[in-house]
Amino acid sequence: MKNIVLFGPPGAGKGTQAEVLKEKYELVHLSTGDMFRYNIKNETELGVLAKSYMDKGHLVPDEVTIKMLNAEVEKNAGANGFIFDGFPRTEAQAASLAELMESKDSQINAMVALEVDDEILVGRLLKRGETSGRSDDADESIIRERIAEYYRKTDILKAFYQAQDKYHGVDGVGSIEEITDRLSAVIDTL
Repeated sequence: MKNIVLFGPPGAGKGTQAEVLKEKYELVHLSTGDMFRYNIKNETELGVLAKSYMDKGHLVPDEVTIKMLNAEVEKNAGANGFIFDGFPRTEAQAASLAELMESKDSQINAMVALEVDDEILVGRLLKRGETSGRSDDADESIIRERIAEYYRKTDILKAFYQAQDKYHGVDGVGSIEEITDRLSAVIDTL
């Protein structure tokens, strides 16, 4: 079983690469954003609970997110592994995810981070904003703040996974195929 935490700043191509890797390695892609939207839309018990926090402008507690992840892992018990996208974001979440996977007799094999120069990211996101309709992709100052927030949060996680010899930075510039080849070179060694 290969369990990968996929990281990268906004605009690095995580979504695109997650889809390619999901197919190539027959992994289940668990995006916390998708998970939240599904649970809230379908008014599951966890979705209602998560929405109650979000409606007050609060962050959803880690325990709720872990319960959602656990439900998805259970639902896909026979999977070859998982791509975790959007979680963990903190060291406490990384520790919780490790405990969850250990309870399934598994582990996180690697954190793979797509590395892209900030100016390239800004350009990609502004270009995406022209067609995506996403307001957060249309304002350069918001884009730069999103990128800065990513670095503030992930520096801690980078150190967390480096300490376990599980961190792998991958150049995220080039064609989709070139980037997939670089990611595959890492994944194939796990």
